[in-house]
Parts: sequence; C-alpha cells; structure tokens
Amino acid sequence: MAPLALVLAAALALAGCGGRATTHHKPGTSHQEATGSSGTLLTARDEGGHRLRELPAADAPTVRAEARPDSEGGWNVHLTVERFRFTPESTGGAALPGRGHARLLIDGREITRLYGPWGYVPAGARTLTVRLHADDHTVWAAAGTPVQTTVRLDGTPASSAPASPGTSAPPAPARPTDSRPPDSRTPDPGRTVTLTITGKTVSPPPSRIELKKGERLTLRVTGDRADTLHVHGYDRELPLSPGTPATLTLTADRTGLFEVETHESGLLLTQLVVR
Repeated sequence: MAPLALVLAAALALAGCGGRATTHHKPGTSHQEATGSSGTLLTARDEGGHRLRELPAADAPTVRAEARPDSEGGWNVHLTVERFRFTPESTGGAALPGRGHARLLIDGREITRLYGPWGYVPAGARTLTVRLHADDHTVWAAAGTPVQTTVRLDGTPASSAPASPGTSAPPAPARPTDSRPPDSRTPDPGRTVTLTITGKTVSPPPSRIELKKGERLTLRVTGDRADTLHVHGYDRELPLSPGTPATLTLTADRTGLFEVETHESGLLLTQLVVR
C-alpha cells in the first residue's frame, strides 16, 4: 500500500503543475479574490457588481475608441489599447496585468463583451462606454477609477462625456448627410437565414450560404445563452441574449469565404461564400 500511496501523491503533484491558473478557491473566499494577485482589489464596484482592481498609473492599461457609421445602420467600433492584449483563451482565469477583455456599455447598460479590437453598436445608441476587464472579470482601475473611455454617438463633442485618467475619447464622426432626392423604390430585402443554437448544436447544421456580391443577407439567430455573434471579414458583431431572437443585416460587398461564429462558445454557425 505504501508504494501505491507514493505513486498517487506524485501523480497529484504533477497534475497541479503548469497549465491554466485554477479558479478553485477556499470556502468564504470570492472568485475575484482567489484568481488574481495583481494590483489591489478595491471594495468599489461597477454597475454590474464587478470589483475594481487597482494598478499604478504607469502600469495600468489604456483604451481609446473610434466609432464610424456603418452602411447598414449602427456604428463600427475600433479600440486602440496600450499595455493590454485580448486573451479570450484565458477568460475566467487569474487576473494578470495587461490581459483581459473589454465590455461595451450603451447609454449606461452593458450589451456585450469584446475579445478583439473590433465591435458593432446598433443604431439608436447615444453614448458608448468601453471598459477594460481582467480575465477574472474584475475591472482594471487607476487612481480609483475604471480604465475606460466614452464616446458620444449623437454628434455632440466627446468631451461632454466623462473620461477616466489615462484614457481619451475621440469624438465620433457625425453621420454624413445625403442631399440626393429620396429613392421611391423599395430596396430589395435580400435573403433571410434563421439559425438556432442549443448548447453545442446549431440548427440547421453549419453549411455554406452562396451569395452574389452586393446581395443583402439577414441572419436571425436565437441562442440559449448569452454570447456574441461575429461575422469574420466584415467585422460585424451581434450580442445574443438567451431565448431572444437577434437580427443582423449586411450587404455582401466583399468577395471570398467568411465564417460566422460565436465568441463565447466558439461555435461555427455558417459560412458565407460571396462571388
């Protein structure tokens, strides 16, 4: 029995070495307190209840956001970050400096997460706030303030929105006015594809959607969990809420093969073939 016990002890020791940081912790210790030792965990919380994790200003990340009108309505958002990189592969792990994801708040309400520099905001939004989170979902902070930036989407100067130390908020370009007479013809609605996500299953199963260049496509997606749909190559994203159909319409103005997938679950929903 003694040799067997030694073998088991060695196996357990090896299993605990290396790999992703564990998220298990002692009873009475929160996930946020256990998963990261970087910075100082503050008692302050954001609107979503996430605690702030303070770093010295010289070490804290920064974020800037630029929003440009999208041809199908809404805004395409591009983030520029410093001392920070997006790490979707380690979400839920330890809070390490310079790693994590961003969260988008529209008019003060969180709508989605970003695991890369590009995002999409639907039409009708007035204020966009981008906030940087660590992998353990705490909020990176400097001088007691979340690392974030705010841009106005209604044409007013960005300086009227609050800004955090070390961040900047460039004004979003106004929507161009169109002096051409209105076209009385009804635009072609194009094609509509309906997809349903249940767990790890996509219905109908992933296939290829053949499109002609310039054709309009509407994706109507219903999932059973919160997630984000992403159309590669077009840099279009769509937040998904459990049980609520979400719709994204785009014009296939780029030729090639483009995948449509989800960020959180990493599911391939379909592929677009544009010729």
